[in-house]
Amino acid sequence: MDTTDIAALVLFLGCWLGYEPLLRRVSHPSGALNTNMVVIRRAWMDNMSGRDNKFFDSQLMGHTLTSASFFASSNLLLIAALTGALVGGERTWQSLHALPLVDHTAPRLFELKLALVIAAMARSLLDFIWSIRQMNYCLAAMGAAPTGASAEVTKAYGEAAAEVLNPALSSFNAGVRGYYFALAAGAWLLGPLPFTLVTVGAVGLLVWRQSASRSAKGIRTLRKLIEDQQDGGGPT
Repeated sequence: MDTTDIAALVLFLGCWLGYEPLLRRVSHPSGALNTNMVVIRRAWMDNMSGRDNKFFDSQLMGHTLTSASFFASSNLLLIAALTGALVGGERTWQSLHALPLVDHTAPRLFELKLALVIAAMARSLLDFIWSIRQMNYCLAAMGAAPTGASAEVTKAYGEAAAEVLNPALSSFNAGVRGYYFALAAGAWLLGPLPFTLVTVGAVGLLVWRQSASRSAKGIRTLRKLIEDQQDGGGPT
């Protein structure tokens, strides 16, 4: 492995492992999409705990659970396929080296590149699995929500349920984010320069979607409306 490969790998590892904690540190409290979604989900759980009929809430949660299960299943299939290619050893290496765009490297480095993609996918799979478990906890919390309770109890229950829901969906988001970094890791097969460019591009795309996309702006507006309503004055 030459210095360009090492530098590209170090950059990738820094972005992959440091993206989420760095985003939490540099994001404005009301700026990042994920931060605003925490407030919106808490409002959802507050409303859920005050509803007598929670069928609508359970349907929404069930839809999200189905999505997470689909991603986890797809992820597992991809890991199995990539592992099969890695186990194929020199045969896989020779087959891919026949392609014009693939960077010609030693077999050991090629195996390291494939292993990095598998590692990114495996981390994503673990996030999805943990997300599914937490969503099941949240469904149980919805089913156990008291009816006819006082406003104080209802609010406290909604806040407690939000402490289960928000980590569950944060894990789901982390799993989806893993696909971006798996694609970046796959770009290493094309060489260190494509690896670097795709890594930087993936992080740039994630940051843009978090802070400047139309969805992020819409969620920011929704958060403001919810907070204005909770303050009792309505939109200003």
